[in-house]
Amino acid sequence: MNIYFSCSLTGGRHDEAVYGAIVAHLTAGGHEVPTAHLAEPTVMELEKVVEPAEVYRRDIAWIHACDALVAEVSTPSHGVGYEVAYGLTSGKPVLCCYRRGARVSKMITGNDSPGLVVREYGDLSEALDIVDTFLASVG
Repeated sequence: MNIYFSCSLTGGRHDEAVYGAIVAHLTAGGHEVPTAHLAEPTVMELEKVVEPAEVYRRDIAWIHACDALVAEVSTPSHGVGYEVAYGLTSGKPVLCCYRRGARVSKMITGNDSPGLVVREYGDLSEALDIVDTFLASVG
């Protein structure tokens, strides 16, 4: 499957290790992840040379082309929220997963949109299980 992975960039990189593990798990499972670079420690350096309009057009095109969207939402991010909403309105199945104890917007946790799955995880292993369960349900 083609999976759009969404995570915080400018909102903070506190969960970067989790982002990397999720992307590695997806690619090891044979999935295409056009946003895999977002999980890299060097992403801020890579993305700073890309113009905002180009990022928007590129990412919207990737969302349209994806089969599903997986978002790690533990760290608040305007961009991630936008991508989640855009994915849902485009009819894409969306998983929002977050670290137990993280303060996640009620716009995510209270959202009952069809196609949206919101799950809390305790550790990385549980996060990866949640991703696998979600993908199996949409695959």
